[in-house]
Amino acid sequence: MKPGKPLPSEELISKRLHVSRMTARQALKLLCSLGVAHSQRGKGTFVSEIKLEKNIREVQSFTEEMEARGSRPHSRLISSEVVSAESETGEALHLSPEEKVIRIRRVRVADAVPMGVETTCLPQSLCPDLLDRFDPRTSLYRTLLQVYGIHIVQADEVVEAGLAGTKEARLLGIPKGSPVFLFTRTAYVEGGKAVEYVKSTFRGDRYKIANRLGGGGVLVVSGGEA
Repeated sequence: MKPGKPLPSEELISKRLHVSRMTARQALKLLCSLGVAHSQRGKGTFVSEIKLEKNIREVQSFTEEMEARGSRPHSRLISSEVVSAESETGEALHLSPEEKVIRIRRVRVADAVPMGVETTCLPQSLCPDLLDRFDPRTSLYRTLLQVYGIHIVQADEVVEAGLAGTKEARLLGIPKGSPVFLFTRTAYVEGGKAVEYVKSTFRGDRYKIANRLGGGGVLVVSGGEA
């Protein structure tokens, strides 16, 4: 079956293969957990596209990643506000609790498919009128560069495996408990100043992590002989 095509329903699988509805349901869940199929709330289960590779060695925005792969990126705004720097955000951006950050929460979409939920925090002092000048449907990095001259050149990113909670599952249209990637990212401009702190949840059935490793030339010494 080709990517995007619907799989038979639980009822149809049960009748065709003479198995219980429970068995059919578990089979569809297993296909989703393996990443070869994905579920859309109220629509059914569909054959998955080839997973998108995320190269963790390059500093790219979601928009740049998707455009480089020929996909149509889009973002759906959840909220945008000015808040006090929380302990985790303040530590990452080197801000005191009294200082303000601009917090933007969005659902990141590629080819009309929700891919991830992203929360971005930036020091308000760097871009005080960002919420008035930024269209959240577009690329934040491009706005930062074109409007404020902020050019992000480096980032520290941690990737963890997790399970989708109730809110993330609803926003991404996947079952609660589905495998996801949890990204925590601090981005810097030239000179090492931290300007962005991001926490995001991306679908495990649509993403895979790619990296290039090189030989380290490790020398092991034992018993006086090399």
